[in-house]
Amino acid sequence: MKKLLLLFGLLFYLLSSESVAAGVTINGVRSWTAPERTRLVFDLSEPVKYKVTHAANSSSVKLQIFQSRLKAEIPTFNKHKVIASIATNPLNTNSVEIQFKLRRAVRVKSFQLDPGGRYGYRLVLDLHDKKRTEKAGVAKKQTQKSSRKQTPTAKISKQILVKKQTKAVRQAPPVPPQAIKKVRGRDIVIAIDAGHGGEDSGARGNEGTYEKDVVLEIARNLKKLLDEEGGMRGVLVRKSDYYISLRKRMEIARKHHADFFVSIHADAFPDPSARGSSVYVLSNKGASSEAAFWLAKRENQADLVGGVSLDDKDDVLASVLLDLSQAASRQVSHEVAQMTIRNLSKAGTVHFGEVQKAGFAVLKSPDIPSMLVEVAFISNPMEEKKLRDQAQQENFARAILAGIRRHFHRLPPPDSWLAMRHKPRIRGRQYVIVAGDTLSEIAQRHQVSLARLKDLNQLGQNDIRAGQVLKIPAES
Repeated sequence: MKKLLLLFGLLFYLLSSESVAAGVTINGVRSWTAPERTRLVFDLSEPVKYKVTHAANSSSVKLQIFQSRLKAEIPTFNKHKVIASIATNPLNTNSVEIQFKLRRAVRVKSFQLDPGGRYGYRLVLDLHDKKRTEKAGVAKKQTQKSSRKQTPTAKISKQILVKKQTKAVRQAPPVPPQAIKKVRGRDIVIAIDAGHGGEDSGARGNEGTYEKDVVLEIARNLKKLLDEEGGMRGVLVRKSDYYISLRKRMEIARKHHADFFVSIHADAFPDPSARGSSVYVLSNKGASSEAAFWLAKRENQADLVGGVSLDDKDDVLASVLLDLSQAASRQVSHEVAQMTIRNLSKAGTVHFGEVQKAGFAVLKSPDIPSMLVEVAFISNPMEEKKLRDQAQQENFARAILAGIRRHFHRLPPPDSWLAMRHKPRIRGRQYVIVAGDTLSEIAQRHQVSLARLKDLNQLGQNDIRAGQVLKIPAES
């Protein structure tokens, strides 16, 4: 009996040793380069023990992965801005060492991810450009410092208070960009977020189309169209195939002082017959949770809302500022979303005819109006073909542009070129209507009642047109 137990013990030891020797397999190595970092992702059969060695001013990084076997090819980096070369060396029969020779100083961050979507276990190595991150940190401190010198009312009054409008006048035609130089005023900035990117490929069509690729093409089309508009400019949140965290996308929009944020996606559903476009804005629940987040973090970070720092405000004032900012941005968000869904219905099928509400993280910036557009179902074979077609990609971009353009021609920011272009022209006690005007606004501007204004001009309703001359009643 004793010999039998010893035999079983020996067999168990040999099997365990073989298991350890086999270890974890590194099945794939992928990489993406973003403006701030280079990310390497190692696909693993299971979690690993690893060690990263990097001295502060060293020109190399060592990654040691223990009890593992490398089955994948390491990518080559030709003329890469950070990585000069990569070499692999076996530490022993069961471990691997990967050494990165660098062209410039980096800050290294590493972590492991559990299985998710179509990926298994992963080890992630981020090489952040040290100079770029340090420069960004200095810029942020300077912004925070200057924001504390400003009073809340000075910055908020024009940026986050939006008046309720009555019926609008007809849309102004596009303006050639060369005409803008003759008039002062800034461009209206639209942040364009192509969803997913890098290791996050998003949904995948039957023909192998990745959501991250087609939405990037639509985003590039939208930027091109915006840049061709008079008084408007597009900023790509993601310029190529790399991953950006959801909150970082909001930060990029804020960094560029965006007036509006649009996130572009392609929908998917198990039933391949599902089709059409949808437009989402932030839900009430999503807005409440984001307000709580900003209030909780304001003491540690001097972030700005509507150009105002919250870190030196008490609970009541900070809450009021957030409420004002959110109310204003959500109203604009809904107006642009409504106009966009109407234009998408002209370009093709609409899945939801009304604007939908959800708690998407990318919609949560309190002071930047935003919407998320699901342009089509990538899981639908016909719509997958549409998403791959260049002409259709431009059609989607044009429909989104039309919604954004219509709103900002009606209600341009006061310091923008469009607002300067539509500046009121007064001839004595007459007023020449420009695109974006409403009767209630005109009455308020001239401090007369709406009823008297309509009566004097024999207007039976609120519909007016650009170029129409109104008589202004004498002040009462």
